[in-house]
Amino acid sequence: MPNIKVIIPAYNEEASIPFVINAIPEIVDEIIVVSNNSTDNTEYNAKNAGATVLIENRKGYGFACLKGMDYIAKQEKKTDIVVFLDGDFSDYPEELTKIVQPIIDHNIDFVVGARVKGLREEGSMTVPQIFGNWLATNLMTLFFRSTFTDLGPFRAIKYDKLLGLNMEDKTYGWTVEMQLKVLKQKLSYREIPVNYRNRIGVSKVSGTIKGAIFAGIKILGWIFKYSFKK
Repeated sequence: MPNIKVIIPAYNEEASIPFVINAIPEIVDEIIVVSNNSTDNTEYNAKNAGATVLIENRKGYGFACLKGMDYIAKQEKKTDIVVFLDGDFSDYPEELTKIVQPIIDHNIDFVVGARVKGLREEGSMTVPQIFGNWLATNLMTLFFRSTFTDLGPFRAIKYDKLLGLNMEDKTYGWTVEMQLKVLKQKLSYREIPVNYRNRIGVSKVSGTIKGAIFAGIKILGWIFKYSFKK
């Protein structure tokens, strides 16, 4: 089996993080929770559930993901696949096996879990989220002939391909940056339909007007930047 690492950015997810960690399949070699300036018991609960806990005091989803990647880069044992997963228990961590399956069995470079309507719990995605996903993925289709339908946070990628993307975004644009770079580098990719439920707690992005606006600006900014970049 390949060496699989899971990176979970988490900001004040003390109630949900044990459920997330405990639902991750045993095929995973290490679960890395990056506490993104949490002020509650996220770090304690994550460690207690068996995860490696890192602390990133600079607030931002991308900062947390990059912290996890930096930790992996310093390990002696080679990592084959990195899975990104949210800490709010909106995803079904047990579906990780079907997220990594195309990579293991079919040599696909990148897989994203698509939160399709038929598998989403009512209210699990806000209207701005649904519209933002529709707009972003349609623009990606227009500019890059993409077949992506979602910017879902539950995703897996070959570690060497992840390094080759040279990820930069520190905040809301992380997911769309990754997908745009996958397209620009002509990596193989696949979407896998996944279940999605109402998160535990309040969203730090879609749950606030400020978060939704800044996320939208970031996403559109990355798309237009890459549409004109040679």
